[in-house]
Formats: sequence, C-alpha cells, structure tokens
Amino acid sequence: MDKTAILLFAHGSRVAEANEGVRDLARRVQEAGPYHHVRATFLELAQPDLNAAVAEAVKAGMQRVIVIPYFLTMGTHLRRDLPKLIDPLRKRFPEIVLDLGQSLESHPQMPSIILDRVQEVVGPGSQP
Repeated sequence: MDKTAILLFAHGSRVAEANEGVRDLARRVQEAGPYHHVRATFLELAQPDLNAAVAEAVKAGMQRVIVIPYFLTMGTHLRRDLPKLIDPLRKRFPEIVLDLGQSLESHPQMPSIILDRVQEVVGPGSQP
C-alpha cells in the first residue's frame, strides 16, 4: 500500500472553498487509512488536473494509482470525459497500474448519510 496512490476526482468549482473541501477530504482519507498518497484532483476549474496528479504520483514512486470519482451519479463527466482522460494516461505511464473506482452512486451507506443530514435539520431526538 506504500506504493498505491488514491486520487479523489472531483468536478472543480469557481468557489475556492468547494475545492478546498475536496482537498480536506483527501487529507482526512489519508489520515484515516493505510494509504500515504491521497490527493484531490479536478476535471476543470481547479488544480491539479488528473494529468498533473497522476504525474505527481508517478514522480513520488507510486506503482498503482486508483482514481475514485467524487461524483454522486454516473453522468456525462464519468461516462464520457473521464475515460477520455484515463486511456491516454495509461499509455503515457505504462509502468503503473491505473485503476478506476466507482462513483458514490448506489453506495450502500448513502441512505444512512442522507438520513444523518435530515436528522441534523430536524434536531437530536426528533421523531418523524
């Protein structure tokens, strides 16, 4: 796992705080898990882009890069744009394994997360 990088691939925003939120999540994932190279990367409007993030991982000696889409659904960006980015990177860096994880869509904990957010609004101890 010392040679595996995790890249959280988000859309990117003109709102700096939104991009910083993704970077913060990457830091928290790194702190929580066994992976020592966890970074945020962006499709557009923020840096680093996926090309730069993969290049950084390779330069750091990573042998495997796992891209985790930080998107809620498999929309156009994940169905069309991301494969167009991944394929050239695999050719550019044949010395590494470049894997693509699933989006957050259909994750089994998503209903629980939504209900947690609802509970934050209605308040502790409130019943439906």
